[in-house]
Amino acid sequence: MITRLSPDGTPVRPGSPSRVRARVLALSAVPLVVLLAVVGLAPLPYSVARPGQTTDVLGSDRGGEVISITGAPVRRTTGQLRMAAIQATGPQVTVRWGEVIDGWFRTDRAVMPKDAVFPAGMSDAEIARHNLADMKTSQRAATAAALGLLGKDPGRVKVELRLDGVGGPSAGLMFSLGIVDKLDGDGSGGDLTGGRSIAGTGTIDADGTVGAVGGAALKTQAARRDGASVFLVPKAECAAVRPAPEGLRLVPVTTLKSAVQALRALAKGGSVPSC
Repeated sequence: MITRLSPDGTPVRPGSPSRVRARVLALSAVPLVVLLAVVGLAPLPYSVARPGQTTDVLGSDRGGEVISITGAPVRRTTGQLRMAAIQATGPQVTVRWGEVIDGWFRTDRAVMPKDAVFPAGMSDAEIARHNLADMKTSQRAATAAALGLLGKDPGRVKVELRLDGVGGPSAGLMFSLGIVDKLDGDGSGGDLTGGRSIAGTGTIDADGTVGAVGGAALKTQAARRDGASVFLVPKAECAAVRPAPEGLRLVPVTTLKSAVQALRALAKGGSVPSC
């Protein structure tokens, strides 16, 4: 037999105040456990993102060239220009507290409000169509910016861009750079990449202005995973992508022209800005 003692050292008898308090505390803990279980299972208005795919815009995708150009001589390129994407749980996917907490403590995950990732009130199919429309608009702007920078007549030079399975406008900068590299390289007979694997992200306007995107830090991880040594990032997002994955150099850009200048300097061993 084991005699239980109260905090003052006296034996606790059945029905004593100490025993009653213990029983009350034990019973009151039951609703708390139930509450925590319910909260843990409740769906949350968040999306969990992770590093996604990267694609070399100078290469091919599903059997066809990502960038096809007619109406002007096209260079044979070396090196890579990789657009980077994130992979996020869709708006119809239920995200639980456990996934949110796990995402907050992992560097390869990001927890974001769904409304910050997807247009509100749309189904998965509607969002897919919306992202595809954004991609097409981005491709037109990327073509206009690249041809404008090079002084090419868009009435004579035709550019076709294709990249299946990726939506949104964030590949605009890399599409423009790919067009520039195929048509002009570094401007003196060499490759704009300098033979390196260059990755990056950023929207682009027809006038060449580079805009910020979401998930840039996760994209740097995808880029390094796939062998990139340099990552072009909208200057406004420098703080968001630091520290960079080991071995990845961060180069801030604000316009297509500044991105081309930075890559030309890198190809020649010159100095470039850094985040």
